[in-house]
Amino acid sequence: MSIWEYARLDYRATGDYGADRFMDWAATFTHPGGIERWGTDERFDDLVHLNRAGAAGWQAYHRAALHVHNEPHRLFAVAYSLRRQVE
Repeated sequence: MSIWEYARLDYRATGDYGADRFMDWAATFTHPGGIERWGTDERFDDLVHLNRAGAAGWQAYHRAALHVHNEPHRLFAVAYSLRRQVE
């Protein structure tokens, strides 16, 4: 039987929707050891952070996206559920 521990990688838009062509995205990693702020991207680039989590043994198993109401072309937040097997 496998025992898993769980984590979450959250991306939230921090830029304004006006003249800011590329919104800023804050990445936050929440795991059993606490919360880590993994920095801010000028544009949505979750691959760097997903690769960082993967290098630490985490597997993404679910992705949820949140769009601004009545603005389907504007992504507001993305959350990745992660897990890794405990030895």
